Amino acid sequence: MALSSLLPILFLACTSILGTFVVSDKPDPGKDQPHKVDSPPPPLIYSPPPPPPQQGGKSSTRLLVHFYSTTCPNAEDLVMAEMKSIQAEDPTLMPALGCDASVLLVSKNGTAEKDATPNLSLRGFDAIERLKKILEKACPGIVSCADILAMAAREAVFLSNGSRYDIETGRRDGNISRASEAYTNLPPATGNITALIDLYATKNLTIKDLVVLSGAHTFGVSHCSSFSNRLYNFSGSDTTDPTLNSTYAQKLKQQCVPNDTTTVTSMNPGNLLTFNLGYFQTVTNKQGLFSADEALLHNNITLAYVTAQANATSSAQFFKDFAQSMVNMGRVDVLTGTNGTIRAVCGAYVD
Repeated sequence: MALSSLLPILFLACTSILGTFVVSDKPDPGKDQPHKVDSPPPPLIYSPPPPPPQQGGKSSTRLLVHFYSTTCPNAEDLVMAEMKSIQAEDPTLMPALGCDASVLLVSKNGTAEKDATPNLSLRGFDAIERLKKILEKACPGIVSCADILAMAAREAVFLSNGSRYDIETGRRDGNISRASEAYTNLPPATGNITALIDLYATKNLTIKDLVVLSGAHTFGVSHCSSFSNRLYNFSGSDTTDPTLNSTYAQKLKQQCVPNDTTTVTSMNPGNLLTFNLGYFQTVTNKQGLFSADEALLHNNITLAYVTAQANATSSAQFFKDFAQSMVNMGRVDVLTGTNGTIRAVCGAYVD
């Protein structure tokens, strides 16, 4: 499983339905309404540098921007058009898209990644299959499920008022999906800053990538069970996490009773559907929902970035950084060239 399970797509935070509040009195420069379905794509704000020179001229062994330019030239446009329709039907799906393609696989024995406890709340699988059917009709056997997810995550951010950026494609699909990997590869919501930095480092991702990608928590929702320990049993003491804003903690307790496994709440108070700077303002106000959010205040690099974005008058820098970190994450543990396959159905059985 690639670390693209962070994403929130998608963005990155599959354990909390990848979602991501403006709590200060100052205006939120990113608090606009999501893009309307008829909005044209804006100019791309970030384009990754070209990959290293190919050996033997085999460009298919690398991820490339516009990988499908000759084999399925309309692939990205088709995904964008259908994502607009999906958003119009259910805007809440936008923060939910962006996990690793291996979580789409199905096990008859209940042993696939999607069967792991952290992933039981995931949704949006039908939307991905919908995109896959469109691309299979246009270009049979060409576009991988892994790339469809990357495209969908990019468009989900844009349609939620975020940026639109070039993505690298050329991934191929795997056929292995293990529930155990959800516990070892996903960043824990309870992780401290050292554990989080170490996990990212194992995937060649930087401390800056960590804090930037955490910004995906600015929209979407999480199940109460992902953070209830902070409310009722912090460090096994039957108390509330003292680092959590006490007023906010009381509000969360009204929504989430002990042992609640079904209720969801916004990861960013007051913001469910808009991709903006609110997450950083929330973290500085000690209203980050997860321990992993609060952990960003305990490292000089992450603290400086959180503070800078919390006080920013424009979301431009964060959007640019997010685009680059998404590209970085999209290069982790991918299959290319003749490795892997192109699944005809994303939710195929693995057993």
